[in-house]
Amino acid sequence: MAMAPGVRKLALTAHVASSVGWFGSVAAFLVLAVVGLTGPDAQRVSGTYFALEVLGRYVIVPLAFASLATGLVQSLGTTWGLLRHYWVLVKLALTVLATFLLLLHMRVADQVADAAARTELSGSDVGAMRVQLVVDAAAAVAVLLTTTALSVYKPRGITRYGWRMRQEQRAERGGGPAVSG
Repeated sequence: MAMAPGVRKLALTAHVASSVGWFGSVAAFLVLAVVGLTGPDAQRVSGTYFALEVLGRYVIVPLAFASLATGLVQSLGTTWGLLRHYWVLVKLALTVLATFLLLLHMRVADQVADAAARTELSGSDVGAMRVQLVVDAAAAVAVLLTTTALSVYKPRGITRYGWRMRQEQRAERGGGPAVSG
């Protein structure tokens, strides 16, 4: 079902805004996680982990879900479709996986923020989790850059379903009989 041009542009704007917001907030999270890991001032480090928890819970998680939802609307309401092109399927799979891992990642951020609230963090306190926050955020930046590149380049490759739909559309327009395959 194709959307009217005005609705399509509104949906695209919402998708781009939420996706760019998700990417930007994850990049900010990465910077804060590095500061939290390397900062020499215990008070600043503790404050950093409080900020990470708030940024993750109230900015990153909602933007991830908004990006996923608006992406689904875009795919279902445009000629790209949800199941017609491999790049759309890969982008959907990466977005769903990234959102799921984000929810797991927030548990680590919550634990580090709780530890920061109980004591002053030193280099050894919850050290592995602090490193994990940096690694996870860096991986998220890479995944979000990949989904962005897929959206921009739209690599060729049509699924079997997409090929079949294309043949049916050609047959309906009088371009010859549909070829089964």
